[in-house]
Amino acid sequence: MVKERNNAVVATVVLVGLLVLHCKMVEAVTHVVGGESGWTYGVQTWPYKKKFKAGDTLVFNYSPKEHNVVSARKKEYDKCNPSYDSKVYNTGHDKIIVKKGENYFISGFKGQCASGLKLFVHAE
Repeated sequence: MVKERNNAVVATVVLVGLLVLHCKMVEAVTHVVGGESGWTYGVQTWPYKKKFKAGDTLVFNYSPKEHNVVSARKKEYDKCNPSYDSKVYNTGHDKIIVKKGENYFISGFKGQCASGLKLFVHAE
């Protein structure tokens, strides 16, 4: 009888855990970076007054012949200089899940970041 009760408690704990996980996943939102304009110059102001949460997805739409997206660190963002190990996206329809805290993205094409093709998003 004690074993059955323990099994019931374990099953309940697992079920509650799965429900919490499911609720967190349901809360995630997909954001199209830059709206209809997409990943292009002037996108730096796009996040203003928007709220982001860890687990949200950013969709970067652009022509891969004209741009790419580099997931950057703050120093790389500030200097517009990606490191050799930075993750580069180049499909033209990239989906990136934001992490809690600061998320930095720049264009890796020469001169584009310095001309304003970069984005900072803070996620709660």
